[in-house]
Amino acid sequence: MDGVLVHEGRPVPGADVFIKRLSESGKKFRVLTNNSIYTQRDLSVRLAGAGLDVPAESIWTSALATAQFLDDQRPGGSAYVIGEAGLTTALHEVGYVLTDLDPDYVVLGETRTYSFTQITRAIRLIENGARFIATNPDPIGPSTEGSLPACGAVAALITKATGVAPYFVGKPNPRMMRSALNDIEAHSETTAMIGDRMDTDVVSGMEAGLYTILVLTGVTQRDQIDRYPYRPSLVVDSVADLIDLI
Repeated sequence: MDGVLVHEGRPVPGADVFIKRLSESGKKFRVLTNNSIYTQRDLSVRLAGAGLDVPAESIWTSALATAQFLDDQRPGGSAYVIGEAGLTTALHEVGYVLTDLDPDYVVLGETRTYSFTQITRAIRLIENGARFIATNPDPIGPSTEGSLPACGAVAALITKATGVAPYFVGKPNPRMMRSALNDIEAHSETTAMIGDRMDTDVVSGMEAGLYTILVLTGVTQRDQIDRYPYRPSLVVDSVADLIDLI
């Protein structure tokens, strides 16, 4: 989503036509984000505010992928959650109980209000045997004032205190891509991934067996591509260059 369809809250030129053409084509698609703060409905409204008509059910987040993973691993389990509505709603919807009393998991997501009290509680629960899960490894997130510590940075703090590393569900874990594939009943051989980052989008798409398209409207710039030991299948300036390919 970020860096592909929108950039700093503004739509990427041509993104509205791209989404419209994609919807009219009848092709199944999902808009992915590692951000676990918002629900699908929240994100649909935010995209609509940028002039992009993306139905809520066409959005796939690291929170949804995390909930699906936990439901597969331990159905009907319990978790102590540090995060926002996007994550707590997803866990509730798969039947998880959210508690700080001997939970099966500590689940760390994104929030703009990380609490020292919550982090301390998470550390003690992990020390007592709770399994450690995190929605995404991003160390920082953007804001109008500058960088903010994100899930990956807080996870590192907890790991330093406990000696326990989390299992990250979101990108670059290819499971994020595979869970989205399963959600639309698609096959990797006939699916393309469009992203703006070599180190998360392209690598996870490649490892999931997808055709990978890098757009240059976000994080990775053209002169940085050769620094990586893998390459995208296609590089374009923006999604506007993909409209005719649909």
